[in-house]
Amino acid sequence: MAPRRIAVVGRLLKRSEFLAVAGARRKWATPGLILQARAHDDRQRPAAGDVLVRVGFTASKKVGNAVKRNRARRRLRAAVRAVLALHGKPNNDFVVIARSETVTRRYADLLADLTLALKKLGAWTEGAQAFAMPAPQPAGPDAGPDSPAAP
Repeated sequence: MAPRRIAVVGRLLKRSEFLAVAGARRKWATPGLILQARAHDDRQRPAAGDVLVRVGFTASKKVGNAVKRNRARRRLRAAVRAVLALHGKPNNDFVVIARSETVTRRYADLLADLTLALKKLGAWTEGAQAFAMPAPQPAGPDAGPDSPAAP
């Protein structure tokens, strides 16, 4: 039986939404990513059936050229689907920022980075309270989207 999921995920798209999350000054940096979080206040509480969690992704030119930035964002989206789908705290907005190591870091390590950041920010919940976002099924322990070739 699949884990229970109770809501849907939305996307942060406007610059003002990203700045609001950054303004909350809740962030945790890991080697593979930086996670920023902001809890919804009473005015922002969604109605029943509305989006409970919104996520935004960003990768600056520090990450690399356009190809590397897009690859980093794809890998972060896959990690968010895998971890936040089961353990993200509802009524929060998240911004996931790529770092230069995001492109080359093992997928399993990216998942561990995201898990650690969620726990440190107090945004970790057990599976029954999380939101819906279908998780991809990697082929192996290190297999993830755009996994770098083995040396």
